[in-house]
Amino acid sequence: MTIARTWAVGFAGITGHMVEVEADLSQQTPGFQLVGSVDRALGEAVSRVHNACKNSDLELPRRKLTVNLSPASLPKHGSGFDLAIAIAALSTEGALDMASVMRTVHLGELGLDGRVRPISGVLPAVRAAREAGFTRVFVPHANADEALLVTGVEVHAISTLAAAAILHGADIDMPDVEPVRAAPGGVAGQQPVELSDVVGQSDAVEAMIVAAAGGHHMLLSGPPGAGKTMIARRMPGVLPELDDEDALEVASVRSLAGEAVVALDREPPFVAPHHGASLAALVGGGSRQVRTGAIVRAHRGVLFLDEARVGKCTSLNKEEAHEHITTPARRQCSSRPYKSIDGLSGLRPDRSRIPNSGDEADLSVSAVVEVPQGQGRRDRAAKDRFDAHAHGRGRLDDHGRVHRQRLCKLRSDQDAKRMASAQR
Repeated sequence: MTIARTWAVGFAGITGHMVEVEADLSQQTPGFQLVGSVDRALGEAVSRVHNACKNSDLELPRRKLTVNLSPASLPKHGSGFDLAIAIAALSTEGALDMASVMRTVHLGELGLDGRVRPISGVLPAVRAAREAGFTRVFVPHANADEALLVTGVEVHAISTLAAAAILHGADIDMPDVEPVRAAPGGVAGQQPVELSDVVGQSDAVEAMIVAAAGGHHMLLSGPPGAGKTMIARRMPGVLPELDDEDALEVASVRSLAGEAVVALDREPPFVAPHHGASLAALVGGGSRQVRTGAIVRAHRGVLFLDEARVGKCTSLNKEEAHEHITTPARRQCSSRPYKSIDGLSGLRPDRSRIPNSGDEADLSVSAVVEVPQGQGRRDRAAKDRFDAHAHGRGRLDDHGRVHRQRLCKLRSDQDAKRMASAQR
């Protein structure tokens, strides 16, 4: 039998799907053909596999070799299928143990020298393999720490193609080469901040605690400098620590975004995109390969949109929320995903789906929004979308007189300078 099969993992969005890699030999003009809805980077795997096998003292068959990635209806992206393609191709003439190859999931990119290079998304790929019933996974040496975070799977850190072939029974010498190391620059954890740092604003602090405990939308209003942003940034410290499964979900999203993951972070994530972030940057997406947006990266944590009225924050207009994202200037939002609320939906919670109802969504958002005073009719309409409203007073007195006096003095000074310039 000239057909060999092994497994890899492909992604549709942020969801991993098992991909069967099958290789077949036929009596035709010698060649190497790759089929199965592959993109350009994956199509170039033919050249990488050829050179990697040659430099690893492994001989590819000298007949027509066809490699199919199934299901063909699932688009395949990137170079993470290289190792699986090479192992399947080498197994067609019986050089490797067929049973061992078929029960193993292979992840990794091949260099021309035969070394296995790291890829992104190893953690969600190993999780997908475990959920599909596989218990043995080969991953790049640089991604080993990330893959070991998933329990119940036998993880092998592979540094070269020859090392993978030897584990499948190939009779070759183990090469003595330096494995490819992970690129430095993992995102360092932020310095934890506590809600106890906030002095005063007891009503706003209490409202924040209630919103965090119950998963409510919340509206914060007050003059600049009242502490609205400071309070919102301390919301992750109020939330409970993530359990094992939730922490794996958060780490999986970080892995897909290309961040280095070496340990599970129990603190809910805090994501603060620029106030001018576009809709695509907030929501994510892409024409071929889907990229994670700020809302997805804030899964199980807090999404903080500072000064969103200046940029393109999520609309508080109920009728427009499902069509596009717009908002008036100078609005600030802080949002936390909850499993019991479906998406944004005009930033209004669905009362029919409360926590512990057993009906869970993959990703959802509850919001805390900051609004300056005196915004009129549109803000009164926006308040309808929130369960709680807390008004923050000025720092120096209850009615913000000091702030208004400073603002008036600043404007007077600016007017005086302009008049002086005009007289010159």
